Amino acid sequence: MLKVSVVIPAYNSMQYLPETLESVLNQTFTEFEVLIINDGSSDNTVEWASAIKDSRVKLISQENQGLPGARNTGIYHAQADYIAFLDADDLWEPTKLAKQVSCLDKYPEVGLVHAWMALVDVGGKSTGRVLKSNVEGCAWEQIVQWNTIACPSVMVRRCCFDRVGVFDRCLRSVEDWDMWIRIAVEYPFAVIKEPLAYYRQVPNSMSKNCQVMEEAFHQVIEKTFQSAPSETWYLKNRSYSYANLCLAWKALQSSNNYKLAIHYRSLAVAHNSQTRYSREYIRLSLAIAALQLFGFDGYSKLLKLTYALRRRISNVTRDAKIVEDTHSV
Repeated sequence: MLKVSVVIPAYNSMQYLPETLESVLNQTFTEFEVLIINDGSSDNTVEWASAIKDSRVKLISQENQGLPGARNTGIYHAQADYIAFLDADDLWEPTKLAKQVSCLDKYPEVGLVHAWMALVDVGGKSTGRVLKSNVEGCAWEQIVQWNTIACPSVMVRRCCFDRVGVFDRCLRSVEDWDMWIRIAVEYPFAVIKEPLAYYRQVPNSMSKNCQVMEEAFHQVIEKTFQSAPSETWYLKNRSYSYANLCLAWKALQSSNNYKLAIHYRSLAVAHNSQTRYSREYIRLSLAIAALQLFGFDGYSKLLKLTYALRRRISNVTRDAKIVEDTHSV
């Protein structure tokens, strides 16, 4: 019985797409279909997909519509009750679908289940960092202030889209945040507190275009609070503060532009003075200082050293847990 529809938008993604698909086909849960949405690619996506023998994999080609349009096409063609999204350069743990299907089966009131996500470099090697999210239950107030839910980590009931609509095609970025906010109005969320998805940090990706992101953040925040109850309007400045922290990080990651990062950081504090005491603000400030002090080459070397140290700590922690679990048996 078909239980999950996996939607993978693909635009000239052949450098990573085969590995991404392999991570889906290696899932321990097997009752799924894979919808690869060829969003106007000019590479050999069609030829590659035509050679795939697994009948669960389907290719749907269309003119380029961007990520929201591609995901919507996947939703329209999905045959299953649960829909999972995976970008063409990201990866899944083998138990990702199994654990999330079990969660949605067990808690029929939950509309969306997500998980933690680990960051990997271009080659798929761990950076040692895991993005942990504890957003669950009545999630609207949490998610509107800070989006910690990563699209590759999500599984959503199909009925959610029937109720709140599909992704907003007018948005050229952060369309996933807009969607989670809308779903949170109607449904409780659940989270699996372990990394089940891997986000590949690819240079010059669309998510790093600061101007596009800034416009999209503004659209989402204004639209959200236009229809929000007046007693929640105090959260609007927190939303803008979060948005500017994100933009500051993107300025560093896309062009190593610490001056632009400082600009966005100051806007974040202007919207919410408490932001300067947050862990994310402190991390950002350290990164800006490192880039100023060491320059691009020195900053890059420092990042590599940080990744190596994180991996070592992560491995030590994992080995210690294995020993602990073994002794407890």
